[in-house]
Amino acid sequence: MRDTKESRLLLVLLIAIAFALITVDIRGGRNSPVDGARQAAAAVFGPVENGLSSAVDPVGNAVSAIRDSGSRHSRLAALEKENAALKAKLGSDDRNRSRLNQLDKMLKIAGEGQYGIKGAQVVAIGSAQGFSWTVTIDVGANDGIKRDMTVLNGDGLVGRVTTVGPDTSTVLLANDPDFTVGTRMEGSDELGFASGQGDRPLRVELLNGKAEVHKGDRLVTFGSQNDRPFVPGVPVGVVSRVDPSGGGLTRTLYVTPYVSFTKLDIVGVVVEAPKKDPRDTVLPAQSKPTPTPTVTVTVTPSANATDSTGQQH
Repeated sequence: MRDTKESRLLLVLLIAIAFALITVDIRGGRNSPVDGARQAAAAVFGPVENGLSSAVDPVGNAVSAIRDSGSRHSRLAALEKENAALKAKLGSDDRNRSRLNQLDKMLKIAGEGQYGIKGAQVVAIGSAQGFSWTVTIDVGANDGIKRDMTVLNGDGLVGRVTTVGPDTSTVLLANDPDFTVGTRMEGSDELGFASGQGDRPLRVELLNGKAEVHKGDRLVTFGSQNDRPFVPGVPVGVVSRVDPSGGGLTRTLYVTPYVSFTKLDIVGVVVEAPKKDPRDTVLPAQSKPTPTPTVTVTVTPSANATDSTGQQH
């Protein structure tokens, strides 16, 4: 449309009509005469507006999600790191707690038997000489360790020192087939020799073939001359089986050791023997079975009871 006098006049007229309609609509409120026209326009253009909104919103949501994902990822990473640290701390606390328990038990045995011990930790298993049952501990000649010293833990006899280096030593375990130790029976004082059998119970040959022995009886070390390689009184194990007596000079027993040789961690090397043989005083106290109470029920005849004749008493 060209800019002429007539077009300018028409534009002014349309603007005036628009202002008049706006004034009438505002003054009319809900009863405005143009309300119907407004609703018709909303019905026509509303779906288009909603469609545009639906098309744009996912993009906006996606942009918002991408914007927030950085902070969420950082928070998740922080939580995962914190969780890993807590798990590591709990694991460390559990291990430290286990070691403290082992140390407490070992110090108790050392105190009861009056053994002077040097604490150590098992740092390796096996040896360079072959497939024997041995472990390496982290103390050696620099710590006062010598060959043929007794090694124990909180449960009992572990073995004896066989080789010594400056800072480490090798211990032959009591379940090794080449291991032999003198034993004493609790109570009866019957003497014998225990030999290792690998992952099977220790084999004990009692010197008295007619000795009275029962399953559950306990043994300790008898001790060696000059207390090397074994000091007396260290708990060895519990009798699990007794071979029938065949009238021989000796009697064979099978003993389950107190020590679990596959779970060794904290041990002690006896660097000073007791001044007096503790005999079987170091053995753990046995719990006595709780007696079952006997309940006697006495039936009192009722006042309305009847005898065989049907008469009441």
